[in-house]
Amino acid sequence: MAGTLYLCATPIGNLGDMTPRVVETLRSVDVIAAEDTRNSIKLLNHFEIHTPMTSYHEYNKVEKAKQLVGQLLNGQDIALITDAGTPAISDPGEVLVQMCHESGVNVTSLPGAAACITALTLSGLSTRRFCFEGFLPADKKEKKLVLQDLKEETRTMILYEAPHHLVRTLEELYEVLGQRKITLCRELTKRFETVFPTTLQEALAYYEKEEPRGEYVLVLEGKSFAQMRQEEIRSWENMSIEEHMAYYEGQGMDNKAAMKQVAKDRGVGKRDIYAYLHGES
Repeated sequence: MAGTLYLCATPIGNLGDMTPRVVETLRSVDVIAAEDTRNSIKLLNHFEIHTPMTSYHEYNKVEKAKQLVGQLLNGQDIALITDAGTPAISDPGEVLVQMCHESGVNVTSLPGAAACITALTLSGLSTRRFCFEGFLPADKKEKKLVLQDLKEETRTMILYEAPHHLVRTLEELYEVLGQRKITLCRELTKRFETVFPTTLQEALAYYEKEEPRGEYVLVLEGKSFAQMRQEEIRSWENMSIEEHMAYYEGQGMDNKAAMKQVAKDRGVGKRDIYAYLHGES
């Protein structure tokens, strides 16, 4: 019988956030696959966990995943941990999970800390609808496409960024998205936890003077429906009313229906369009 892969969430800063279930599982499995064994040994020592570890990271994620799946198929139970937080979120663990599903290996997740959700709840921005982008791509062309996509995103966006790239990322976000509300979070759950609600422009001004320190979670306001509506109206205003009418009539609308739709597009009354077309003051 095949073993089970356990995705074990570890603290993102505060060791008190380690769950008893994760501690018990890490003690009972055959092997712990860790992103950085040098970092994880400190965590295991703190909780007196003596299970053997093996490294599983970005640079060996494909070949090592094949090896780990082989061990699972031979009946071993394996726990996967990342340096901090929940494995497989912006993390090479997703490759191992995919291979397990393809091989029929059971996978279960032991929930716990996740920096993206922690930051979202602290941000003061809308939590009803949100999306997680993680780190922006390093490739310039790919990053440009992603930023253009984010420009039209109406949900709250969550991104990760390293301190030495923070200012550049804020510049790129401001250049493409314009002024938006943003909350920058760092040192989450730790003694010097910082939650900084501001705007993109103000954040840029601040970090051009203050050196960024620590890993950041950026929670960014999505485009509002009101803003989308204003942009739509402006796009129609670049067209004359006669051209606007011809556009809908060319699609088979009669004069009355076209007039109603033109008025709706432009955010004005139908009588205003009628008056214009018939030369009424």
